[in-house]
Amino acid sequence: MTDPTVRPFKAEVSQLLKLVVNSLYSNPEVFVRELVSNASDALDKLRFQSLSRPELMPADTTLMVRVAPDPQHQTLTFWDNGIGMTAQELEDNLGTLARSGTRQFVEAMEAAQREKASDRPQLIGQFGVGFYSAFLVAERVEVISRAAGSDQAFRWVSDAKESFSIEPAERDVQGTSVILHVKPERKEFLESYRLRQLIERYSDYIPHPIELLEHGKGKKAEEEPQYERVNQASALWRRPAKELSKEQYEGFYKHLTHDWEEPLAYRHFHVEGTQMFYALLFVPKRPPFDLFDAESKHGMRLHVKRVFVVDNCSDLVPRYLRFVRGVVDSEDLPLNVSREMLQDSSAVRVIKKQITNHTLSLLEELRKDDKATFDTFWASYGTVLKEGLHFAESERARIAKLVQYESSAQEGWSSLEDYVGRMKPGQKAIYYAAGTSRALIEKSPHLEGLRKRGYEVLYMTDPIDPFAVQSLSEFDGKPLVNAMTEDLKLDEADGADAKDEAKPEEPAPAARESLLAHMKSVLGDKVSEVRASRRLTDSPACLVIAEGGMAPHIEQLLRARKMDVPASKRILEINTGHPVVANLERAFNAAPDSEDVRSWIRTLYDQSLIAEGSPLEDPADFARRLTALVERATAVQL
Repeated sequence: MTDPTVRPFKAEVSQLLKLVVNSLYSNPEVFVRELVSNASDALDKLRFQSLSRPELMPADTTLMVRVAPDPQHQTLTFWDNGIGMTAQELEDNLGTLARSGTRQFVEAMEAAQREKASDRPQLIGQFGVGFYSAFLVAERVEVISRAAGSDQAFRWVSDAKESFSIEPAERDVQGTSVILHVKPERKEFLESYRLRQLIERYSDYIPHPIELLEHGKGKKAEEEPQYERVNQASALWRRPAKELSKEQYEGFYKHLTHDWEEPLAYRHFHVEGTQMFYALLFVPKRPPFDLFDAESKHGMRLHVKRVFVVDNCSDLVPRYLRFVRGVVDSEDLPLNVSREMLQDSSAVRVIKKQITNHTLSLLEELRKDDKATFDTFWASYGTVLKEGLHFAESERARIAKLVQYESSAQEGWSSLEDYVGRMKPGQKAIYYAAGTSRALIEKSPHLEGLRKRGYEVLYMTDPIDPFAVQSLSEFDGKPLVNAMTEDLKLDEADGADAKDEAKPEEPAPAARESLLAHMKSVLGDKVSEVRASRRLTDSPACLVIAEGGMAPHIEQLLRARKMDVPASKRILEINTGHPVVANLERAFNAAPDSEDVRSWIRTLYDQSLIAEGSPLEDPADFARRLTALVERATAVQL
């Protein structure tokens, strides 16, 4: 046998391993669940691949997981006869941690270190780090693996510090053995009764036999080791719901997702008719780190007649419900179903429709019966669900009843239904404003007219909101109106409280028209129009979105993502009753060509940018003009 090849872990992995061992898991016993689940996955993969390659699994093969403690040698072995790994796969899978987002994982882990211990398990199952939980109880780990279809085995060894080694090894059958050299202070995990307890708690629903080597049995040299079956290995999703407890559902969820926390909600159902299938849906309490990663894999685990087919089957769940986890077991799909067949299958479309319906029903019930839990859901997944307003026309009305926003009327979340119930007599529209935060929108001059009339405004702070709301033109017969656009109309018909302001429009004096025209000339291409405002009451000016234009914070977001977004010209609205505008008008009438007037106009425009949270085009020039104004004002006072 050649000498093992020692390899350093790939960039940042040694740091990550330290974080995993010291920070990620608050309870060391979770390693049993993680390693048994990995072994079960290897068995599933072998069984599925053998459908097209029968030579990988002879007909008399019994797939199983074996757990063998050896107190004498201080080792604990997790053995399976599944798909196995090649030397390259050992290096790729065990030598690279969190392959889909190492740097993001580091940031999340460092944040977890700052949280209390009870909050740390939220990261489990989100980064593919389950194997490394072995180092919670082991000072050194060996992995001996032989890939299905190969005669050659390899051994991976590491102490979770700076490096690992890979060398040729011997193994009788395909599969993998994970050998933990247990730390002295963790010797409790070498006791059969303790392991039995943990397997029954965490892995009872693994669909393959889990056998445990009992201490004192088969220990003589001439005897074969004696194993005893520990788990039920039943397909929980096929059992009647009335036979199952909340603890059983939660246990299965933790096995399926490798999540430490219980799910936020779940739904178990069975469909018969033209298509027959079983399904068990879960909504995780916390979102995965890659929820908004376009390349990430989300979806349901698909079985056909209890046989595992594919994990993360996105064809079964619409994109806006990608947070849903669970199992679907079909009686109608062929066992050798391919990706193309899934995409074109009418059976899959039926399953997808049913999963969509049951998920929305689950959320509707949650909102009705447990608003606090629904609010927790919304804080985690509301942004994703709102994608359905744009992409799911057939379900738009149902989703609209679930969406929630912050509101000027109260703290916390408000639904559109809540808003309509609070509308003032005579109010005809649902008003909303979009921005980067509630604090910024609340201070926006665009809302002054609405506030004076006592109208409630919904605050839309998600980047997706301006796009999603375009597909939702009305709710309960009430149009949704953007308070920040040019066509906001506030007149006497908007309510009794507005009568004192809703005077008939009178022609503007010629001098004022000249001022507005001059302002447009000074600002040039920065704005498309300068006009008198009917929405402002306290501020001198604001910028509004022209028809078909994009919210400024969305423009900034898209540019930050390196997208070529042309700047949209907005409309500068002037409060002709404001003292600043009145003084500006007098100065303009006295000296139309004054450089001071031009400077004040540019300052008024910059002030409008600042008020809405947009960056200034030339901060240095603004600072110079502001300094000159302050200098002049203080000189007058003195």
